Amino acid sequence: MAVLERNLSLSQRMTQELGRSIVCGEFNANESLPSEAVLCESFGVSRTAVREAVKMLSAKGLISSRQRQGIRILPEEEWNILDSDLLRWSLESNPSMRVLKEFLQMRIAIEPAAAALAAQNARPERLATIREALERMDQAKSGSPEQALEADIDFHISILYASENRFFIRMRDFTRTALNVSIRHTNVIKSNPGGVVHDHSLVYDAIAEGDAELAKQRMFLLIDEALTFIEQELEKSVN
Repeated sequence: MAVLERNLSLSQRMTQELGRSIVCGEFNANESLPSEAVLCESFGVSRTAVREAVKMLSAKGLISSRQRQGIRILPEEEWNILDSDLLRWSLESNPSMRVLKEFLQMRIAIEPAAAALAAQNARPERLATIREALERMDQAKSGSPEQALEADIDFHISILYASENRFFIRMRDFTRTALNVSIRHTNVIKSNPGGVVHDHSLVYDAIAEGDAELAKQRMFLLIDEALTFIEQELEKSVN
């Protein structure tokens, strides 16, 4: 087992390590995990820590724990894949293009609608937050990749907030976690920081002008381009 992260409690550290192992396929689906006693020994923790970790992973839909059945890994369709921990674990090691494609498909279903709502509903302070993120993207295009990435993510999260739709806003953690990985791939493939900023500025302009349909179309095109890049990478891996 890997060394547990030091800045978390024992149960949290075990949850992170065991959850990551399950999501990354180190255990076969539908098989039983080691017993409590074996987990205690492997992780160097108490039974209390093991039981707390099992509760946390059960809440995420990863495992089921019952008497006489032990701790079993549940089928992947039972996993709460919107959970930011699960998403981070699946993307941390070596994210598959299939996972990135599915994430972009979800974004294309949500963010154009959020941009349209932002054009209709955004308050001045929300618009200012989007604009500030765009300005940081522009400032970072010839500088730190990490600063550019952070600004890009903030741009998209700010639009979710500007939609004033509580359900879209609640997608912020999921979106932030997945964008942190997907943008690294799509922006590198595009390899044109100035073009990235320009495309985002078109979305902002439509929102600021209150043109809902144009904001929706421009956000769709922005994400669809990234989706096309990922699909091309998938085709290369097959051929």
